[in-house]
Amino acid sequence: MQLTDFLSPDRIACNVDAHSKKRALEELSELIAHDQSSISPTEIFDSLLSRERLGGTGIGYGVAIPHGRVKNSNHTTAALIRLQDGIDFDAIDDKPVDLLFALVVPENASEDHLAILALLAKLFQNADFRSQLRAQKTPEDILQLIRDWQSQA
Repeated sequence: MQLTDFLSPDRIACNVDAHSKKRALEELSELIAHDQSSISPTEIFDSLLSRERLGGTGIGYGVAIPHGRVKNSNHTTAALIRLQDGIDFDAIDDKPVDLLFALVVPENASEDHLAILALLAKLFQNADFRSQLRAQKTPEDILQLIRDWQSQA
């Protein structure tokens, strides 16, 4: 499974100016929904926010992996944003979050989404990867970095 199967340059944004968890989730929702006719940004936002209410998705090291299930979706989709400045995201280490990788899966998704979340957690645990991700200038560069790291794993 490759993260690039459900992440594309048009769903990656660099230097996003979002000053709250809510605004960051809205940005991610808009990126995910922009090329999908079956789901709206509001549906995605509601799903991500509902999951956040169950427990924060900030995994530490300035990273959060918000995720949720969406009724009218028939495939897994992701978006990644790098914020200009870190925000409070209720991370487990209480540090501000500046890297957010959102994942939405169909409502009846199998256990595949858990494997994707595990893969993301493993990838973002790597300090070199996080550092290189923060240094990339374009969405295309970020996507290539992800490809390169996954091919090494």
